[in-house]
Amino acid sequence: MGTEQAQAAAGGGYVVLREAEAGHWVVVGDVDRRPGFTARNSRRQAVRDALGREPAEDEVYAALPRSEWRVARQL
Repeated sequence: MGTEQAQAAAGGGYVVLREAEAGHWVVVGDVDRRPGFTARNSRRQAVRDALGREPAEDEVYAALPRSEWRVARQL
């Protein structure tokens, strides 16, 4: 198994959310983490990857690690 495949299998990725209105978030997508980025830049890239474009200035997004998303859903 390649490094990227192993990372994806281990949950190395993000769930990307968009704030639709104040306090209301919508899941946009689930993307694999790209190697070589710092944590902050990796989250920014995850938003771009989920959208397939640069986010507009008035759009608000969040990128949560898949592992945190899984735990949060179990509460």
